[in-house]
Amino acid sequence: MATRPTAAWPLTWLYAGLIVYASLYPFDGWRVQGIAPWSFLWAPLPRYWTGFDVVSNVLGYAPLGFLGCLAVHRLRPRWPAVLLVTSLALLLSFLMESLQMFLPKRVPSNVDLGLNLLGAWLGALLAHALAAWGLVAHWSRWRDRWFVSDAGGVLVLLALWPVALMFPVSVPFGLGQVFERLEAAVANALEGTPWIDWLPMREVELQPLLPISEVLCIGMGLLLPCLLAFSVLRTLPQRMLASSLGLVVGVMASSLSAALTYGPAHAWDWIGPEVLKGLVLAAVALGLLLRARPRACLVLALVVLVWQLSMLNQASADVYFAQTLQNWEQGRFIRFHGLIQWLGWLWPYALLVHLVRRLSRPQI
Repeated sequence: MATRPTAAWPLTWLYAGLIVYASLYPFDGWRVQGIAPWSFLWAPLPRYWTGFDVVSNVLGYAPLGFLGCLAVHRLRPRWPAVLLVTSLALLLSFLMESLQMFLPKRVPSNVDLGLNLLGAWLGALLAHALAAWGLVAHWSRWRDRWFVSDAGGVLVLLALWPVALMFPVSVPFGLGQVFERLEAAVANALEGTPWIDWLPMREVELQPLLPISEVLCIGMGLLLPCLLAFSVLRTLPQRMLASSLGLVVGVMASSLSAALTYGPAHAWDWIGPEVLKGLVLAAVALGLLLRARPRACLVLALVVLVWQLSMLNQASADVYFAQTLQNWEQGRFIRFHGLIQWLGWLWPYALLVHLVRRLSRPQI
């Protein structure tokens, strides 16, 4: 019998990619020192370390072990999940520590390797224990009652949406506004080369969004994850709960982003008249769409996404947004090496790919 797709596999791969990103950041200054990359294994133990270093290395690999063990448990025939996942995590950690030997801003450590192994083992052990106690099976039964069988990709996108909102945006819930920065990056890269003349130049500078356009973008940004959830939920009460939860989570994630960027005292300053109107617009639209068919929700989500991206990328950011980004990118409050920034830029485009793939199927 075929095994139902699980969200644990894509989450495991995404988290492994996160570990690679965090381990090798900032990806510049690569050099060869003439030392074996694995020489850190028998290096003396570091003289100075902090509790934060220990906790971060253990906790950094614990989710990988947990998610990987859950994913392996779904395989047929059964594999020794804890041993397999811990071994693969050890291999990944060894590879990352070895590559750090070529980066001037990173220091490989045998202690980090051991702590990473411990974290992955603890995470895998926890997942194995939950499976042995029947809690994973209980989750699977609950998921079957709530979601259609191929909801794994949707659940991953929904889980990443609040994280993507942590990156400051020019328009609340307006993820994916990349054209202006991409244009500037391409121009800087081609400066001084013959190809700069091939770069199309705009005759008119981009202008900020009008208030009515901003309201529409805010409402559409809140509508998108809820429509995505509607496409995989089974019943009307579940859709009602999902729409309410989507609005609340969106507001809370944006407020947390504001608090981390400007300080806790300014957590709610971003909620102005346009945001309130956008919230009302999204709530009314969701109420009207509660009984829409799943395929209709996907079609509407695709239309809304393309419309929002078009509006955002034909407009410029306001004059204060550059200072906001500077505060955030300098890590004044919190930053994970720019990973959340990339997630905020790319989440809508990952959603676009998912919607096109789902709608290309004969049936939903």
